[in-house]
Amino acid sequence: MTQSIVVQVGQCGNQVGCRFWDLVLREHAHVNQMGVYDEALSSFFRNVDQRRGAVSTGGRITALKARAVLVDMEEGVLGEILQGPLRSLFSSTQLISDVSGSGNNWAVGHHTYGLVYREQIVDQVRKAAEHCDCLQCFFLIHSMGGGTGSGLGTFVLKLLEDEFPEVCRIVTSVYPTAEDDVITSPYNSVLAMKELTEHADCVLPVDNQSLVDIVGKIQHMSNTGKLGCAIKKDCTIISGQGGVVKVEKPFDAMNNIVANLLLNITSSARFEGSLNMDLNEIAMNLVPFPRLHYLVSSLTPLYTLADVNIPPRRLRPTLPFVPWNQEGWKTSLCSVPPVCHTHSLLALANNTCVKSTFFELRERFVKLYRRKAHLHHYLAVDGMELAGFNEALSSISALIEEYTHLESPLMPNAPRLTIAT
Repeated sequence: MTQSIVVQVGQCGNQVGCRFWDLVLREHAHVNQMGVYDEALSSFFRNVDQRRGAVSTGGRITALKARAVLVDMEEGVLGEILQGPLRSLFSSTQLISDVSGSGNNWAVGHHTYGLVYREQIVDQVRKAAEHCDCLQCFFLIHSMGGGTGSGLGTFVLKLLEDEFPEVCRIVTSVYPTAEDDVITSPYNSVLAMKELTEHADCVLPVDNQSLVDIVGKIQHMSNTGKLGCAIKKDCTIISGQGGVVKVEKPFDAMNNIVANLLLNITSSARFEGSLNMDLNEIAMNLVPFPRLHYLVSSLTPLYTLADVNIPPRRLRPTLPFVPWNQEGWKTSLCSVPPVCHTHSLLALANNTCVKSTFFELRERFVKLYRRKAHLHHYLAVDGMELAGFNEALSSISALIEEYTHLESPLMPNAPRLTIAT
C-alpha cells in the first residue's frame, strides 16, 4: 500500500484540510469497526504507540497521527485545531505558524515567509516522508486570493518539487470570485498561477462562487420543500459538524464539498476495489501536455435522496472526447462508498473550459496593473521586482493561448506544445 502526505497552507487550506481529516476518519471508522490498523488507514495515518514513542505497524489502533504538515502565518486556525476535536491527529511540530499573517500579499508569503520558514517546512515534510514505506503523492491544499495560501503555498510547491522530484504533486486551489473582498486577489492569483503552471503535476481548480451557488441551491431545496422530503438531511455532503471546531461554521458547508472531492480522489488509494488506480495515473492519463494540467472536477451526489439506488454503468462509449486527448481516459472502481451513500461518482476532465476562468482572472489583474494600484506593497518586499508581475502576466497569457490553440481545427500541427513522456 502506498502513502500520501497532505500539506495545508493558509487559512482556507487548513480549514478544507481539517474537514478532509474529519470526513476520512468517519469513513474509516464506518468501514473498520474492529479498530484494526490496516493498510487502508496507513495510506494517510501512522499508528503511534504513545507509551513507547514508536510506530506500531499492525494490530489495534493505539494513536493515529495524520501524514500532514499544516502551515499558516496566522495563529487563529491552527490554534483552533490544537484545541479542537482533531488535536490528537497532529503533533505540535507538524503545525508551523507565525502571528502577523501575510497581509493579503503574495510577495510576503512567497519571499518573506518562504525564506524564514523554508528549513522548518522542509524538515517537517522530510520527517513525514521518512514515516512512509512508499510515498506516492503530495496533496497541497490552498487558496489563491490571500497572501499565505497563494504566496507561501506556491513556495512550498516548489520545495516539494526540489526535495521530492519523483513524487506526484496534486494541488487543490480555491479561486476567488470577481467580487472578492481582497482587493489584491487578482495579483495574488496570477502570481500564484505562474508557479502552479510550472511546478504542479495536476491542479484541481475550485471556484469559490460555484461553491456558494451549490450550497445555496441545496439549502434552498431543503428549506422550501422542493424535493425536501426526499433529501436525507443528516447525510447531505454539505452538512455535518466536526473538523476544526465542534460548532459548524458558515464556510464548513463549502469546505465540505472540497473535502469530499479529496475523499473521492483518494478512495481508490485507501480501499480495495474491482479496479484500483494509483494517484500518479491521474496525470499520466489526463495530462498530455505538461503545462495544461488544470482538471475540472464533477462530483455526485451532493445530497442523498431517500430510497434511490442508481446502479453504476460504464460511461466511455457515451462520452465525446476532445481531439487532442482521445485516449485520456482512466476508470477506477472502489468498493467503499462515502458514509451515508450507496454510490458516489467523481469525474476529472482535462479540457479547454478552464480558459474562460483564466481569461477573466487576467482581465482583473490587468485592470489593477494598468493603474499600478497597490504595487508598492509588493515591491517593498525583498526579492519582489516588477519583472515578477510581467512574468506572471506573460505566463497566464501563454496558458490561455495554448488552450485557445487546442480549440483550433489546425491543432494537430501544435508546434509549440511538448507531449509528456
